Amino acid sequence: MKQKNILVLALAILTLLATACTKEDENMSQTYNSSISVENVLDSKPLVESGTFKNTGVSPLIMPGESASFQFSAAKGQYISFATMYGWSNDLFFAPANPGLKVYQDNGNPIEGDVSSQVRLWDNGTRINQAPGMAVVHPGTPEITPKNIVEVKGTDDQGNTYADASLLMKLMLHYEGNSTFTLTITNTSGGTSNPTPFSPGVWAISYIAGGNLLKPYSLYEAGKPSANGLTNIAEMGDNSILGNYIAGQTGIFTPLSPVLVVIYSGIDNPIYKIGELDRGKGLKDLAQKGDANGLAAYLKTLNGVKQVYVLSEPTTNILLPKIGDQPGGRVTQQFSYATGDRLAIATMYGFSNDWFFASKDNGIDAAQKGDISSTLALYDDGTAINQFPGAGITQFNLAGTPLVESKAIESVPNPNAFTTLPDISNIIKVTIN
Repeated sequence: MKQKNILVLALAILTLLATACTKEDENMSQTYNSSISVENVLDSKPLVESGTFKNTGVSPLIMPGESASFQFSAAKGQYISFATMYGWSNDLFFAPANPGLKVYQDNGNPIEGDVSSQVRLWDNGTRINQAPGMAVVHPGTPEITPKNIVEVKGTDDQGNTYADASLLMKLMLHYEGNSTFTLTITNTSGGTSNPTPFSPGVWAISYIAGGNLLKPYSLYEAGKPSANGLTNIAEMGDNSILGNYIAGQTGIFTPLSPVLVVIYSGIDNPIYKIGELDRGKGLKDLAQKGDANGLAAYLKTLNGVKQVYVLSEPTTNILLPKIGDQPGGRVTQQFSYATGDRLAIATMYGFSNDWFFASKDNGIDAAQKGDISSTLALYDDGTAINQFPGAGITQFNLAGTPLVESKAIESVPNPNAFTTLPDISNIIKVTIN
């Protein structure tokens, strides 16, 4: 009797174990559906760099024989613009014709040396001109109806005469390497018919996207009224208002490349590992060129990888940032997952040499829902020498050829050697529903 009870108990246990295993197998094999959306939420700015300059001596004025310099970065197709007051005038200012000084030859070689021939003298149109010189009364008599900005070509509307701007101001460009230039402005007006101090000034460089400058008239526009604080420079030599305005127009502009999404299980994040060299399996092309296809093809060959997607925006291919009232680019993909699956993404910081956004560490649980932007970080692939993002002559998306380096993948510091980036969640938003 006792043996019979033991047998019955053993059979019951085996039945329970079989039922549990069946349920566990069902859970393991069951799949769920979800969707991922990636959006460029960057509130973009049109100017990549801007700043102010002045004499660093006792007086901020640049007197005859004195100079002021500033440094900037630029890619082919970008220009440096500046503005400074013709001090002994009522409302005249020096500036190159828009969009600014050309800094690269058509073949991509940097321009160096004397570029004074590109400077012009402009009438701001807000004051009636007196004969230029130390006796000019500031601020002077206002125009009854302000006029548009016009170039002064030898004489102004009142018949006052001026030497050519290139005789009054000398401009020297020096290439420092790695897309960086120094512009030196020297007051050469002493001994001419128009000696004058130059005021503290402003300078700016526009982003270029799709071959077009985002803000080709960064400081002024000929034939249009003076705006944004330029009058304060032209009349009083005060660069603070226009300087503050262009500072507000300066910041980050970058597209995001087509987005790689991978679902995997039982392996580590197959895209990258921090501290390692690029594996040569396609991440380099994603990080340098925004081309995820090679990496996607490789991932599909790996054991443990279940699904791979490359998400492109239907009309632009890339995900543009927000531009004015225009929303940023957005892509969405349906996917399936099983319990225990992981998810990771990667996309290029478009205006860089080899930076990419990617899921941290081993990605996330594919079952996670909601905004997962905080699980991303910005990495340097270590395969191309870095330059100012959006102003590098060798950046692929600015028609350049990356310069090779070989360093381990690492996080991009913020601030970094070039600029301060917004929080990642203010650049890219990733949501799982």
